[in-house]
Amino acid sequence: MLKFKKTNYIQMPGRQQPTVPEGLWIKCDACGELLYKEDVRQNRYVCYKCGKYFRISTRKRLKMVADKGSFVKWEEGIENGDPLHYPDYPEKIESLKERLKIDEAVTCGQCTIYGEKAVLCVCDGRFLMGSMGYVVGEKITRSVERATKEGLPVIIFTCSGGARMQEGMVSLMQMAKTSAALKRHSQAGLLYVSVLTDPTTGGVTASFAMLGDIVLAEPGALVGFAGPRVIEQTIRQKLPEGFQRAEFLVQHGLIDGIVEREDLKETLARLITMHRQPEPGKLWEERQELTQREEALEGAASDRESVTERGSSVPKEPSWQAKASPKKPFWQRKKAEKEAGRDSFISGLKSAGQEKTSAWDRVQRAREQNRPSALDYIHEIFTDFMELHGDRHMMDDGAIVGGIGYLDGCPVTVVGQQKGKTTKENITRNFGMPAPEGYRKALRLMRQAEKFHRPVICFVDTPGAYCGMEAEEHGQGEAIARNLFEMSDLTVPVLSIVIGEGGSGGALALAVGNEVWMMENATYTILSPEGFASILWKDSSKAPEAAEQMRVTAEDLKELGIIEKIIWEPQPANVENVAEIAQAMQQGIRGFLQQYLPLDGEALARQRYERFRKM
Repeated sequence: MLKFKKTNYIQMPGRQQPTVPEGLWIKCDACGELLYKEDVRQNRYVCYKCGKYFRISTRKRLKMVADKGSFVKWEEGIENGDPLHYPDYPEKIESLKERLKIDEAVTCGQCTIYGEKAVLCVCDGRFLMGSMGYVVGEKITRSVERATKEGLPVIIFTCSGGARMQEGMVSLMQMAKTSAALKRHSQAGLLYVSVLTDPTTGGVTASFAMLGDIVLAEPGALVGFAGPRVIEQTIRQKLPEGFQRAEFLVQHGLIDGIVEREDLKETLARLITMHRQPEPGKLWEERQELTQREEALEGAASDRESVTERGSSVPKEPSWQAKASPKKPFWQRKKAEKEAGRDSFISGLKSAGQEKTSAWDRVQRAREQNRPSALDYIHEIFTDFMELHGDRHMMDDGAIVGGIGYLDGCPVTVVGQQKGKTTKENITRNFGMPAPEGYRKALRLMRQAEKFHRPVICFVDTPGAYCGMEAEEHGQGEAIARNLFEMSDLTVPVLSIVIGEGGSGGALALAVGNEVWMMENATYTILSPEGFASILWKDSSKAPEAAEQMRVTAEDLKELGIIEKIIWEPQPANVENVAEIAQAMQQGIRGFLQQYLPLDGEALARQRYERFRKM
């Protein structure tokens, strides 16, 4: 994330303050530096000294995001009222229209973004601080309704001080009106992306700004319901540095991520492509088209440059995703190749000529610190993985990662329990023990996958759900129960793979799948062997005997009918053989999708129900 420089400036006695020549130079209000205006423009109106984002006009925003000449305005000329008969209000509106050359505080229309059709609404803070009155609410509502009718995604750039005071309760009603229109758009299975810019506050934050399927923010953007000044005056306390900034929102699980301006256009185009809905009965053809569109976007990142110093430029990699090309779609592969490869990664352990390994040895191997993590497999198996953050309520739990990636051109939602490799990372990841917010983040992403008909792949690796005081206060039991409840009825294919420790209900919360697989040296347990021995035998030192008694290994659980497949490890999984294991795992996932993607939602939910009903 972007970090701003802190600079102290000392005014020398008798020294004249520098003046800023009109039109050539601008002053950054963050670092105080004088900047050459043309360089700032080339750098997408970002200070090339400290990284501060300048607020930009509607025209500049459209130029950055929409393909040249593609934007067509919608819903212009709606008459504004004066419900409070506020002094000079109508005259003020007309004056702003004339001076700013825009119709109101929001401009709406249709455009293309790297060839992808979208409805775009851009709020402009220069027009009465971007406040939302009747015309703003009406323009957004009409545009969303038209997008719903025409089956188009909606992208809204927010910038607002909130509801418009000069229109009283009429302004407040626009919060409900815009939200209701977006609900219908969502029910139609269409994508809404909200991009929060500086500032986004008040009634806009409490309505359409925070309702996106994907919610992004520009670095450093101020976002909140009540503004900082109002909060400080109300509670009589000084707010901490960075409070309500975009980085604060990510940390507290309120938005999916921060995206820099230079990456914004490409990110939006990829999101539209990832969320395109296949037509009924044309699933395979539509997913093949997705691959072709992804390949068309490939060169976009390499064409972008950002100015770092006056007169110099350097290419910059996208901050959110890799540029790897999807492979040839798996549905184009020969049927015989798919059938032959489906089970090639699964080996009978005894027939492989391996010596018998004790259950306790398997437990130890599952806990190895150098064992590949969920993110290791995600980055090996899927391309263009885009991580999404937060439960939208409280926190972004590092013990669970999730997002969207491609498997051979097929968009897939991926969720995994993530352990750390170092002490610092383990603290960030809470040693792979999810909090309630982690399970709620996972469920949010799975519901989103259901809306957009994406299969779900889960990687299970946890010693168990976090059992701290905060977890209980925030409803750990309810969060796990809710996942079991909702996952049982998901109308998309769900595959869960236990890659390390599968500890109790904390693991099961990501393992209500159409199939569950285990790696050869993974374990799946009702609780730890130490806990089992302590409870039943009053002696935790008998953990090795408990592991045998509990039947925790993949071999045992396949025999019991708890799992379907065992993923063979050529040797205990580690960073050196992760690519080999991931390649075999990828081939198996292809076979799973080939089998389950053609099924309708009702059949998928019924199969999953019957799977657990037999246990």
